[in-house]
Amino acid sequence: MTTLLVNIDVDDLDRAIHFYTRAFDLRIGRRFGSAGVELVGANAAIYLLVKQAGSLPFAGSTSPRSYGRHWTPVHLDFVVEDLDGALARAEAAGAVRESDIAAHAWGRIVMLADPFGHGLCLIQFSEKGYDAIATNS
Repeated sequence: MTTLLVNIDVDDLDRAIHFYTRAFDLRIGRRFGSAGVELVGANAAIYLLVKQAGSLPFAGSTSPRSYGRHWTPVHLDFVVEDLDGALARAEAAGAVRESDIAAHAWGRIVMLADPFGHGLCLIQFSEKGYDAIATNS
């Protein structure tokens, strides 16, 4: 079995804990001193890792970390039962809405950014979910 761990770089641990625990009803599992915290309550543990803005993410990198809004091909989708309620909680916690709520055969979705510039989505599946668009090929 493969275990998935989600790591999110942040430059302000207290602010990140505030956002993720209030927006997504997560709770603190373990603390790792001032370097990070484990959040539990989702299907995969989420680790908030303190990395200063301007620091290099890996040896040889020419692009330092930035916590302004940025694009990455990897993002988080939080599946919720009540999209409108989840959106209100996320925005109250500091998320920035980047789209209107869109309806699809598989459900509803809204795109957001967390306070650290990371993109994320809230998804409320329809009764069939992705089976509504799945093909046999």
